[in-house]
Amino acid sequence: MVAHLLRLKLTLLRNSIRRSPWQLVGLGIGTLYALGLVGLFATGLLFLREADVARAQTVVVLGGAAALLGWAIIPVVASAADMTLDPARFTTSAVPMPQLLTGLALGGLIGIPGVATSLVALATVGTWSRSVPAAAGALVGAVLGVLSCVVLSKVVTTATAGLASSRRFKDVSAIAFLIPLVLMGPIVAGIAEGIANSGDFLAGLARTLSWTPAGAAWSLGGELAAGSYGAAALKFLIALATLAGLALCWKLLLQRALVTPPYAGSAKKKTGGLGLFGLFPGTPTGAVAARALIYWLRDPRYAGSLVVVPLLPVLLLFQASQSGNYGMFLFIGPLTAFLLAWSISADVSYDNTAFALHLSTGIRGVHDRLGRALACLLFALPVVLAFSVLPFLFSGSWELLPGILGLSLGMLFSGLGLSSVVSARYTVSVPLPGDSPFKKPPGNVAQTMAVQFGGMGVLLLLAAPEAVLMAVQLITGSTLPGWINLGLGPVLGLALFAGGIRLGGKWLDARGPELLAQLAVNR
Repeated sequence: MVAHLLRLKLTLLRNSIRRSPWQLVGLGIGTLYALGLVGLFATGLLFLREADVARAQTVVVLGGAAALLGWAIIPVVASAADMTLDPARFTTSAVPMPQLLTGLALGGLIGIPGVATSLVALATVGTWSRSVPAAAGALVGAVLGVLSCVVLSKVVTTATAGLASSRRFKDVSAIAFLIPLVLMGPIVAGIAEGIANSGDFLAGLARTLSWTPAGAAWSLGGELAAGSYGAAALKFLIALATLAGLALCWKLLLQRALVTPPYAGSAKKKTGGLGLFGLFPGTPTGAVAARALIYWLRDPRYAGSLVVVPLLPVLLLFQASQSGNYGMFLFIGPLTAFLLAWSISADVSYDNTAFALHLSTGIRGVHDRLGRALACLLFALPVVLAFSVLPFLFSGSWELLPGILGLSLGMLFSGLGLSSVVSARYTVSVPLPGDSPFKKPPGNVAQTMAVQFGGMGVLLLLAAPEAVLMAVQLITGSTLPGWINLGLGPVLGLALFAGGIRLGGKWLDARGPELLAQLAVNR
């Protein structure tokens, strides 16, 4: 039965690749990326063979504990759990529990994460190939460590199956996972600085973790290399008990899941009132604005871009602290305006087939364009104004404020007008409704790249007058270009905004059915 489950996993994986050539391309790219990481880590572990035992033990134990933590967290928060052999599919099958557990656990090793983790874990045998006992202990520890990673992942995903079936949980976890990705630069720099300045702390942390379930398995080779056979025996028992305890928890959770599968339906909610639709005017523009604003509040594909905005000051402040130049920190407002204005350039693509609602109601294109732009403007304008002013509370360079305000407002209004034109003319490949914001379906990648980068280039050209005036003020030190910018930016931006709404509406009226057909193809 175990062999049958493994063959089933391989068959399903093979069929998924055959179904679409893009799946094969994605698998190939993922494999190459994983091989690069495996080669990097394995080379480092092999070089540790020449290091002293304490240093090698610190690296191996901390790395193993990090791998265990990653296997527990990433499949849940990234909605990336491998559900090829979903336990719910075996609800009606009379598969003995021991064989089901073994088959699902070994099946978890079939895939890029499982193979990559196994190869890196086996590289620790090379680290401890200083003696036969140490190499044997490292091999046993690698097997126990990898199995613990897989079983812990199964425990977490099985325990959170009910939550994971909830749309709200998927949305929140996807957005929460985006935050550390955006802050990856400061996080990596902080960790690197901490490692450089806290070698003794890390060594002590590794010694502590080696006596816990997180690091006991990974420390076997180091203990045997140091001649601590008694400590190695105790840690082997800890690692074995950890794996047994995780397997028992998984068994109990799986038994419950097979009897009472998670219910993916939604609970009854009280209805009544019009919500945001009641707050907007009863006009076509108001209806579209209310619908678009609901998307901004509830759709993680939209909300993901909003999460980045409050993190911009952190990123720019970090960059300024590294370079010693805080000039870029003053330009948070224009940068935020650029990002928020361009965020609706794919709004029709995000609608997908729901765009048929706009066509079936006969709404004019200009009302559609204006409603979507106003929905973005409702929160974008206060944020841009706040981010334009707040940096000067810290720098005190108030003479630059008029120019920054003019540049920010010009960028925001011009960008919304341009986005209204672009989204009415082109569709791009975006995650489908209900999918994770990180999932990108195969499609017109070349057109997507051309539209996005080409549109951003055009937006920079439209904001060139304000940017030139800002540059003149910085070079000459005169305040006159800044005040001119404060008047020119909003006026020119609003003119481009109105022109973009009209042109985008005209194109939408002319190409609405063609856009809907393209969106149906992209599913």
